[in-house]
Amino acid sequence: MYAEKHGLLMMNYATGCIFEYDAAHPIGSGIGFKEEDIPNFAGSYYSKTKAMVEELLKEFDNVCTLRVRMPISSDLSNPRNFITKISRYNKVVNIPNSMTVLDELLPISVEMAKRNCRGIWNFTNPGVVSHNEILEMYKSYIDPNFEWMNFTLEEQAKVIVAARSNNEMDASKLKNQFPELLSIKDSLIKYVFEPNKKSFTG
Repeated sequence: MYAEKHGLLMMNYATGCIFEYDAAHPIGSGIGFKEEDIPNFAGSYYSKTKAMVEELLKEFDNVCTLRVRMPISSDLSNPRNFITKISRYNKVVNIPNSMTVLDELLPISVEMAKRNCRGIWNFTNPGVVSHNEILEMYKSYIDPNFEWMNFTLEEQAKVIVAARSNNEMDASKLKNQFPELLSIKDSLIKYVFEPNKKSFTG
């Protein structure tokens, strides 16, 4: 590898969509998947290949792998933004997930490079947030007339091409290194919804 040969740190922005809730990590339990856990989700080509790459990169000691999940930014006009995506869906599933608020975490990744952090890191804000909770914030801060509907995982499976990962990641390793890191709900409010808040008076 070029970076290893020249003594450089390689930052790998990877994914946490290689896990799904299971008996040891039930929904709502607060028990998240840790960095050393073995991936248990291969429901899509994307997840399967990402898990393979992560495993291969373990062989290099100059790599810092950051497991991003459902990236969110304050740019609500970006069609790749998770909030923008779900606000345009006809129906959404209502499952709590770990997520990554880019406005807060991307600067942290730069600091991690400066600190020469290596190995695998769950690169998410602590805690989980559901689709409904995000859309409730969207309605409160952005569009008071916004409405949405839910459907089940079984109903969703009939209209999507590949299965979707749902999980909680344990962000304690990152939080210990960066104690100022906000919980997912607090980060959403500070970095996404407050800056985009609309005034509905008058």
